Amino acid sequence: MTLEYPALLQLIDERSAAFRSAVAAAPGLDAPVPSCPEWTLFDLVQHLGTGQRWWAAIVAAGPAEAPPAKEAAEVPREAEALLAWYTESNELLLNTLREAGPDRACWTWWGSGVSPANAWGVARRRVHEVLVHTYDAQLAAGTVQPMPADVATDGVAEFLDTCNSTPAAWPHEPATVHYHATEGRSWLLTLDGTGAWPAPLTDDAAPASASATGTAEQLLLFVWGRLTLSDLRIEGDRRVFERLIAWEPEE
Repeated sequence: MTLEYPALLQLIDERSAAFRSAVAAAPGLDAPVPSCPEWTLFDLVQHLGTGQRWWAAIVAAGPAEAPPAKEAAEVPREAEALLAWYTESNELLLNTLREAGPDRACWTWWGSGVSPANAWGVARRRVHEVLVHTYDAQLAAGTVQPMPADVATDGVAEFLDTCNSTPAAWPHEPATVHYHATEGRSWLLTLDGTGAWPAPLTDDAAPASASATGTAEQLLLFVWGRLTLSDLRIEGDRRVFERLIAWEPEE
């Protein structure tokens, strides 16, 4: 089950509110972000706000062979003004997505994978970008809160659909990866000469070369590089995960 477009827009709004709250609770904008080495909280807000503005421009541009150039914005360095700038950035994205509707085609960097190259695909990606960066901000502020389980579950599926789906040939022996969320959802990732292709895990799926089990939140933080293999229950050949993490496919 994937989230409907209005739910995605609502989640962008809700998770952005949680992000702003975490930033406001931090000791200062120069606080380090442990999960983003060499970044301060200011860098994190700048990154996320700039991303919201760039994707708004991408969706507004419609179908294109390349994205619009990123505009160099003057980002405030005082906390209240910075949060106001981020709020404006987020509203720009939400208003653009509302006006576009879910089926508006646009450029995306994942165009050859499973995720659709349209406003729905962008909205889903931005939900989880904000979700994970909210975790980053909460970690910096010392106020980490549990993620909504249903959103984290969709986040695992979205990462596989967007970041682990490609027609680029897997450069190692074929492998099958299973991900198991303790909340009851499981996914399959097939790696072979045709590329990397995710799907829900069914009873007749091929046996796993390697599998990872954890909560949906743990799995999401793992695929986003915030947790490591040692944080999950791993069965089978750990080298498959190590190779997958290191893989940078060229299409």
